[in-house]
Amino acid sequence: MPLNPYVTPILLLVVSNAFMTYAWYGHLKGDPKPLWFAVLASWGVAFFEYWFAVPANRIGHQVYSAAELKTMQEVITLAVFAGFSVLYLGEKLTVNHLIGFGFIAVGAFFIFKGPLH
Repeated sequence: MPLNPYVTPILLLVVSNAFMTYAWYGHLKGDPKPLWFAVLASWGVAFFEYWFAVPANRIGHQVYSAAELKTMQEVITLAVFAGFSVLYLGEKLTVNHLIGFGFIAVGAFFIFKGPLH
């Protein structure tokens, strides 16, 4: 069965961002390790992120522009990060976060469906 170029990139970007969010922020929880260890461990996790991000962009570019793919990636990154920060790091989202995310969503709207040409 062929991969759906509309849906597959979104799913791959979600997985990709889960890896990258953990690589960048996972070391903030628990006992601090030496910086060199955190960098090497994060780099190792990020290696797997590329196995999802690169195919997502390659498959998605069949039907989406590069700007649309980048916008999707950023919106997915925020959604994954918001969940990660609440569920893994135990941080709270505030109204300011939600307002900021809303502005980013408005920007995404203009990339995909904006009325200006």
